[in-house]
Amino acid sequence: MSNVEVHWHNHAVSRQERETLNGNKGCVVWFTGLSACGKSTVANLVDHLLHKLGKHSYILDGDNVRHGLNAAPKMLQEVHSEEFSKRFGLGFSAIDREENIRRIGAVAKLFAEAGLVALTAFISPYRVDRDRVRKTLPDGDFIEVFVDAPIEVCEQRDPKGLYKKARAGELKGFTGIDDPYEAPEKPELRLDAGVKTAEVLANEVIEYLKSKGKI
Repeated sequence: MSNVEVHWHNHAVSRQERETLNGNKGCVVWFTGLSACGKSTVANLVDHLLHKLGKHSYILDGDNVRHGLNAAPKMLQEVHSEEFSKRFGLGFSAIDREENIRRIGAVAKLFAEAGLVALTAFISPYRVDRDRVRKTLPDGDFIEVFVDAPIEVCEQRDPKGLYKKARAGELKGFTGIDDPYEAPEKPELRLDAGVKTAEVLANEVIEYLKSKGKI
């Protein structure tokens, strides 16, 4: 099977035709930031606002995706062999996080080509991984949104108790504690999540999308 040739097939319906039908441009809005900074909350509010405007969007959320496409090895063992689970399941090591983001980027790109506003909410801590996704998309289609909240604020929120576990040494390799988070150097949009409400931030994203002719 290693010699089988794989070719990209063009679709009979063009991206422009899909966008015309949808009433919006396809793009990837990539929310990145520390755990508990508010990425998923803001992304969901943006999705809701887009729906109210009659626009076509979909959220790829970190936790949800790890239930299926990027399931952890233990989760996969329920339906596959141990060997399969070890080979294709993703944990939280640096290499697994890299593959997690690569897969999400590929799916998000397909959504954008279908004329949807793809909203992704992942910590995606490494700059190089986010930049790789950016390079797979046409100019202007990758909108990096830095949900910027100080780690002290994130620890105060900490809905899952992850920071507490990390501080106690019960959770290793946790972003912001004993694993780095590389903030975007030039994001398309920076959201001040340490001060402003999620509703205000969601509206800032909507206004940005309008200003760039995406919706």
